[in-house]
Amino acid sequence: MRKQSTFGKVVEFFDQRFRWHTFPTVLGVLALIGVRNTLRARNLFSTTKGSGTKAPVPAPPRHLVARTTDGSYNDLDHPAMGMAGTRFGRNVPLELTKPEVPPRLFTPNPRTISETLLLRHEFKPATTLNVLAAAWLQFETRDWFSHGTDMEHPIRVPRPAGDDWPTDPMEWPSTPKDHTNHATDGSATFLNTETHWWDASQIYGSVPEFEQAIRTGVGGRVRIREDGLIDVDPALLGTSGGRDGWWVGLELMHTLFMREHNAICDRLAASYSSWTDDQLFEKARLINAALIAKIHTVEWTPAILGHPVLHIAMRANWWGLAEERVHNLVGRLSSSDLISGIPGSPTDHHGVPYAMTEEFVAVYRMHPLIPDDYEIRDAVTGAVTENLQFTDLHGLSSRPVLERASASNVFFSLGVANPGALRLHNNPRFMHRLERADGHLIDLAAIDVLRSRERGVPRYNDFRRLMHMAPVRSFDELGDDPETVAQLREVYDDNLEDVDLAVGMLGEQLPRGFGFSDTAFRIFVLMASRRLKSDRFFGVDFNAKVYTPEGMAWIDGNDMSSVIVRHFPELAPAVRGVRNAFAPWPLP
Repeated sequence: MRKQSTFGKVVEFFDQRFRWHTFPTVLGVLALIGVRNTLRARNLFSTTKGSGTKAPVPAPPRHLVARTTDGSYNDLDHPAMGMAGTRFGRNVPLELTKPEVPPRLFTPNPRTISETLLLRHEFKPATTLNVLAAAWLQFETRDWFSHGTDMEHPIRVPRPAGDDWPTDPMEWPSTPKDHTNHATDGSATFLNTETHWWDASQIYGSVPEFEQAIRTGVGGRVRIREDGLIDVDPALLGTSGGRDGWWVGLELMHTLFMREHNAICDRLAASYSSWTDDQLFEKARLINAALIAKIHTVEWTPAILGHPVLHIAMRANWWGLAEERVHNLVGRLSSSDLISGIPGSPTDHHGVPYAMTEEFVAVYRMHPLIPDDYEIRDAVTGAVTENLQFTDLHGLSSRPVLERASASNVFFSLGVANPGALRLHNNPRFMHRLERADGHLIDLAAIDVLRSRERGVPRYNDFRRLMHMAPVRSFDELGDDPETVAQLREVYDDNLEDVDLAVGMLGEQLPRGFGFSDTAFRIFVLMASRRLKSDRFFGVDFNAKVYTPEGMAWIDGNDMSSVIVRHFPELAPAVRGVRNAFAPWPLP
């Protein structure tokens, strides 16, 4: 842990008393820089000691200019950093990350929390977003992390009195253990089955078998059927969740960016006719992954965090304070990421080996975004053609809906509809009694609570203190109405310190324009920059020599709307005039 700067201390003082998001815009931007610098100095912790993980021998020189399947050799001096199968890092001191054990693990009972505080009774919409924003987030998290699940050693949760769950205890999957960890002090580490890098591994996989299954072996292209839908088993593509997490929104995102991969291959082949299948595939992956990262940074994030400071800050992450117009005219003005953006600036791990963190996973539990009910509409007339529930779009039911209604109509239907707001009492109904593909019944909302306890993520008020925020002083700060406040008091036996992170983040008052909590945002502002700044392919190797001039132009010249229109030109009228593809589209 590095020393906090004087600037950081000043910002922390004023932020705790007045909150950065209430400052005038310019001061808010400066405050946010101070918050990020403090978090970089005090909230990055490595878990790699004693892991013994080694990277495979590469096939030089391809790993120098292309992403490897397993994420190795991104950092050439530490080739195992960030590769699949390595440990999650932490954003809180390691001595404070010991997993909870019974009876604390079950206090209060996660099922009681799920039914009393999280379950949706009436849909609360997030009116500034569309459902594509929800699908996009799931698409992205499948790139970033997965712990896998262990049903051979389930967590046996006592069934609350009066609950109608069919078994007692309730048996839900546990997180697989890290068998390389031989610590005797009660600390625990966990492994990421995916690469830690922002490399579109949700499309391309983190193991050779996955990668080979999606490739055609010709022209660098991936498998798309003649009807334009993906020609891959969803159970394979959905490695972090398998068919249990697959649904029509996720299939649309995979379809869109697998088609985009093939379009990039065609562009590259036109300029480099001698390139092999491998060369075209690897370069197209590099370009496609960067375009996805750009869309998330400058479109999805400002859509869900609609605050003027964030609009400046996230665009500055990509283009710097010099902004996009200067970038397009003259390129970088400076090596400084503050002036000219992180992509193309010097790579920096800020003194700690790069890894996704358990706290990052915890704050990205945003299941309320998913609606239970859907209207399928005609993209030309806007007329409703079907009323469906999530279960009609889930798992292997996804493909028949796309074949029946057409991918463009479903895309339009999600584009004009609102997702759920990230608030208490708004978790999807279907998740509270969800049957997995293996037949096991789970309550996903209860498991969200259980996972943070199981993995040693601090509870809400402790988490805020560790993020250098003031703790909440009253349950009144965590409810939108007196009934919810009373429920919080009852469930947590009037003990604020017991409130779970997931519950507190959904209950706290949101900054203006924010779609999720300021508590979650503290991890976001740290890690959103870090996963760009630590990645060689967004740092020193983000240039025309590695990406090709055509690749750099492709990244610069495209956004979510242009990608949608390229592959679904019939949707051009729907997105015309829409400034952000993740905002609600107008009905005809």
